[in-house]
Amino acid sequence: MMQFWSPTRQAASDMDVDADEFPAPSALVPADSVPGRSLVIVIAIMTFLAALAANVAILVADASVEWRSDIAHEATVQVRPTPGRNIEAEVATAAEAMRRDPGVQEARIYSQSESEALLRPWLGQGLDLSELPTPRMIVLKLNTENRPDFDRLRIELARVAPNAVLDDHHIFIERLGDMARAAVAAAALIFFLILAAMAVAIASATRAAVATNREIVEVLHIVGAADLFIAREFQRRFMALGLRGALIGGGGAIAFFVLAQFLARRWRATGGGDQMEAMFGDFSIGPSGFLVILLLVGGVAALTGYLSRYIVLRHLSRLG
Repeated sequence: MMQFWSPTRQAASDMDVDADEFPAPSALVPADSVPGRSLVIVIAIMTFLAALAANVAILVADASVEWRSDIAHEATVQVRPTPGRNIEAEVATAAEAMRRDPGVQEARIYSQSESEALLRPWLGQGLDLSELPTPRMIVLKLNTENRPDFDRLRIELARVAPNAVLDDHHIFIERLGDMARAAVAAAALIFFLILAAMAVAIASATRAAVATNREIVEVLHIVGAADLFIAREFQRRFMALGLRGALIGGGGAIAFFVLAQFLARRWRATGGGDQMEAMFGDFSIGPSGFLVILLLVGGVAALTGYLSRYIVLRHLSRLG
């Protein structure tokens, strides 16, 4: 029966050694070895964490845009009670002055009980606020196409209600934007640190595989096997390991967000659920989130193959 020549068999023939003692080139890096399974587990965990970090950054960025958009469409007027003045009349006058501006679509007056309810989270429950000089609130819904001139509104407000203060929330919007950018930057840093740790693990596994198969690699190199041929064997095996681990980690991340979205909908009626939804939405990552995970899976597989190829070529270059 005809047998095809291979560098390993030729080397074994030249050294008077049975060729069957050497594995075929495709088995230089056994895929089902213990180190191989360990690398798959490490890559799966790292991919899962990287996918979480990337999608949390996306969720926070999207939520920040919604927060700032909602807040930018509103402004508030706070009317402080003063002795000798009828606060109800002053609130009504201030609201009517705001409604006359074309940039204000609506001016809603908060009742005394509603204004007190805004203070209870800060002052605690069970406190009788009727004896306190509770400010009254007027919430302005702004015209998005024709935004008002806040300087003009403040002048008009000072004329009709000297004890009223207009807040356009620009300071809060700026702080909210800074907080969101800081959160996104932290998530991005964690993402890149995870990728760096993954690269270190891949490099260590590749060096261990080269050391384990050192004799075979050196024999192939001595008998004239091309360095690219040997490097491709490692690259193909490690890319398969990386793809397997990345698919497991990416699938786990998708399952996590699907479960989180399901639980968020179940908890939506609770106070904690409302706060979580206000912070992150309903944990729906959307098409962009799935695309990020798919790109991450492909990138991890490519990174695994590239690093293994690079390390093997460096090792072979030192053999001369």
